[in-house]
Amino acid sequence: MTTAFVAGATGYTGREVVRELVQHRVRTIAHVRPDSSVMNDWIERFRRGGAEADTTPWTVEALRTTLTSLRPDLIFSLLGTTHSRSRAEGRSASAQGYQEIDYGLTAMLLRAVIESGIRPKFIYLSAAGVREDTTNQYLAVRWRLEQELTGSGLPYLIARPSFITGPDRDEARPVERIAAAVVDGVLTVAGLFGADLLRERYRSTTNVVLASALVRLALAPASERTIVPSEALR
Repeated sequence: MTTAFVAGATGYTGREVVRELVQHRVRTIAHVRPDSSVMNDWIERFRRGGAEADTTPWTVEALRTTLTSLRPDLIFSLLGTTHSRSRAEGRSASAQGYQEIDYGLTAMLLRAVIESGIRPKFIYLSAAGVREDTTNQYLAVRWRLEQELTGSGLPYLIARPSFITGPDRDEARPVERIAAAVVDGVLTVAGLFGADLLRERYRSTTNVVLASALVRLALAPASERTIVPSEALR
């Protein structure tokens, strides 16, 4: 039986990935931060949905021990922060949050996988527009992590979606929703003038659509090393 470990399981995309994995009859271990104020609620929610919950602390040593014991076939890294979450957790700037969460925790997980001696497929949720020369902090940390993952020797799937939005987010994120709507509108017009690839690459998607694509691609007997653009995540 295939086993999957999902880091970032309580996030907007993560919770849907957990649900999708369970529907595919994958043994699913959903990681919940042990210091979360709603940890017990999430543990119960995941168990009701057919997944197992894991509360391993965020240290390389603890994660290495857990992964060595579980020996997952798939590891989903769906970690990320937002401007509002950074402020709520006392970080003065989103750049710091991106370094600590988006890069730091993912890099810690990757290191723990490598040190555990197992060789699962590492599914990393990156972003459209990632490139080496970007000045955007959100994209820069993802480029850095992509480089570490591709050089790790592990099989990997790097997904680069555009905006992930929807009306049921825990955080309102009105700026992101407005931006997604504006971009989608511009891309629709561009599509009328023949820019179909541009439209498909950068138009927004939902967590449900993205999770379905991530799980489908992760389970497919495809290349061990794949970077998937936004238009293929639908």
